[in-house]
Amino acid sequence: MGTLWAQPGRRTGRCGHRGLPRGPHLTGGACRLPPDLRVETGAGARTRAADRLRDAGRLRHAQFGTRRQSGTGDRQGRPLPRTVRPRNHPPVRRARRPHRGPLSGQPRTVPGRGGAGAAPPHPQQAAGGRRIGRSRLVIRARHRIIALAGAFVTSATLAGCGGSPAAPGPDAGPPKPGGTLRYGLSQAPTCSDPAQSGTNQTIYVTRQIVDSLTDQDPKTGELRPWLARSWEVGPSAQTFTFHLADGVTFSDGTPLTADSVKNTFDSIIRLGGAKATLAASYLTNYAGTTVVDRLTARVSFSKPNAQFLQASSTPQLGILADATTAKPAEQRCLGDNIGSGPFTYAGYRQDASATLAKRAGYHWGSAVFAHQGEAYLDRIEFTVVPESGVRTGSLASGQLDAISDALPQDAPQLEAAGGRLLTTANPGVPFGFQTNVTRGPLRDPVVRQALLSAIDRKQLVDTVLGPQFKPATSSLASTTPGYQDLSAVLAYDPAATRRILDGAGWLPGGDGIRAKNGVRLSFSVLFSQVFAGNQAIIELVQQQLRQVGVELKLDLVSAPESIARENKQDFDSAYYNSTRADGDILRTTFGLDRNLNARERIPALDDVLDEQLGTVDPAARVDRIHTAQRQVLDNGLWIPTVELSQAIGAGPNARDVKFEASARLQFFDTWLSGR
Repeated sequence: MGTLWAQPGRRTGRCGHRGLPRGPHLTGGACRLPPDLRVETGAGARTRAADRLRDAGRLRHAQFGTRRQSGTGDRQGRPLPRTVRPRNHPPVRRARRPHRGPLSGQPRTVPGRGGAGAAPPHPQQAAGGRRIGRSRLVIRARHRIIALAGAFVTSATLAGCGGSPAAPGPDAGPPKPGGTLRYGLSQAPTCSDPAQSGTNQTIYVTRQIVDSLTDQDPKTGELRPWLARSWEVGPSAQTFTFHLADGVTFSDGTPLTADSVKNTFDSIIRLGGAKATLAASYLTNYAGTTVVDRLTARVSFSKPNAQFLQASSTPQLGILADATTAKPAEQRCLGDNIGSGPFTYAGYRQDASATLAKRAGYHWGSAVFAHQGEAYLDRIEFTVVPESGVRTGSLASGQLDAISDALPQDAPQLEAAGGRLLTTANPGVPFGFQTNVTRGPLRDPVVRQALLSAIDRKQLVDTVLGPQFKPATSSLASTTPGYQDLSAVLAYDPAATRRILDGAGWLPGGDGIRAKNGVRLSFSVLFSQVFAGNQAIIELVQQQLRQVGVELKLDLVSAPESIARENKQDFDSAYYNSTRADGDILRTTFGLDRNLNARERIPALDDVLDEQLGTVDPAARVDRIHTAQRQVLDNGLWIPTVELSQAIGAGPNARDVKFEASARLQFFDTWLSGR
């Protein structure tokens, strides 16, 4: 898809309550964009649109559901407290529903094949509660495999968190093949390579073109066959032997073999953690892959690595053709990646758009999929629509079939148009502040401890987000295997915060900000708008911290810059979240391999992070993950705020839009009704 323009003075849909000031921009039931505001897809578009609308007063509508919109009233239209209303801006009013869609009459451009340059794991019940058909694949797994991949994951009750399944209505009938799904992303995909995918919006695209060795059932957490028919795990969890399905081919016609597995994993090691952050962390202590025979690959590690079997289900470790793995990192981001997945790239513009086409002849789908054979959709067109009001209006008017970051308060509008709001909660590390323990006042462990009780997390949810979000209650999200409720440690108690800081010699100054030995209790937070609610949340935290004498400064940058600076430890604190359906995410986020906290070794933490990698017994592994969660908080390495939820808006014709176990979208079973 090409650039989508909202022409100056052109009606663009229901935007009055999206933050445009009262005045000449509003005309009847729609609105007119100011002459200098445009909605486009491409580099910089997200920042320009978001900045303008945010400056116009968009705080309250930061209620979306993937890692990244705002207004000034609560769900009943009541004004918010003055403390969270942007200054120096007139009030906004709720406009009536648009008379026509915000993208009406606007030209679309679809890049040709190859394009111009030829990503928030909570399991969700399969849409419609459809049963998985009899699998053609057989697992020859030993009991220890069940312990690694089944009992431990299931112990967290992965399917226990509710959501809104994209189930067909009673009149939808059986799935029908064909058609193009038009999907509105809230941010541009950053790289076409699954191994280098990080953001949810990127993974929504890359997940479709690549298959993984295993798949994780979103209802039970069980690992099921995909490219691997079966597997065995060595007694110390240092070797993993995969027996591949025969007859699988990549989209360039080359066959899937054990060499493909070896070359894929070897290439991730070459990419390194700076480029393939998640993928490389899953291959920690990778010793190599042995090609036992054409369809048998043995992956070895120099140390126990119990988390790897679950990691083999992620898109980051999806298997790619040799033609892709041989390329350098930058060229792997340009849209000609070759996988064995049910879709292929038909067009890709980096930081702009993506178009996928159905893979003809695909017949080796995951055992989790609701059907076998080819995908139902002919094509998927991903268009970047940064402004939430434009996305919602486009969906309601039928110009898009599904959108990211739908707003809970827009559910009535979607339902009136025959659509629905689909939500699911992400496992992994909740949103929070990662502290650099070598910088400024955050070097003081007492300060880091005091911050845990200084944040009113319920207020963050009630004021900025919505009912599908939850306050963080640990250093793991509540839907993560191995989660432990540590809400008592995170209880809001500003009086206790003041006592702790007073006792440590951090005393209030004339302006109310505390200081000690001439050093102000002031630090900055590095963040990006990968989740559109980030700024509104941080601004409210800023106000809460000031009430206890702590100054928080905002450092808003682009997502690539944020990641680069995090990897260089160039921050006082960094605000983000990380998604994965395995407690090992504590190691990849807080361990010494990346050492984002710039800390020294903490035996009580690092020992259990290492031990859980080699622990086969599920109960014993959970026990170590419990200890690690508490140690992260006790050492003030993470100041949690809220848990992430995904919210997807689906139009009346979009059926079986499903979340996979990582709370990302899987479009294999999706189909379009009304054709």
